[in-house]
Amino acid sequence: MLLITAVLGIIINYVKDEDVKGSWLESHFQWQKNTFWYGLLWTVLGVLTTFLLIGYLVLPAVVIWLIYRIAKGWIYLVDGKELYLDR
Repeated sequence: MLLITAVLGIIINYVKDEDVKGSWLESHFQWQKNTFWYGLLWTVLGVLTTFLLIGYLVLPAVVIWLIYRIAKGWIYLVDGKELYLDR
């Protein structure tokens, strides 16, 4: 269920991307895209490396990182602030 929600969220993000160009919300949309794609990348790498036992360290780290990214995004959104992007 979580995967379906994340995929629907990223699709909506790309569909509505033009609506936020040039506004303070553009940084939030980019933050969400980066969070999704990097989170997916590290999750896949974590799953693929579980047989080496490395994945058991990577996957909890991904969960902590995702919680941080979601929390920071919400805090900045509620405060009406732009986010510092991962550039």
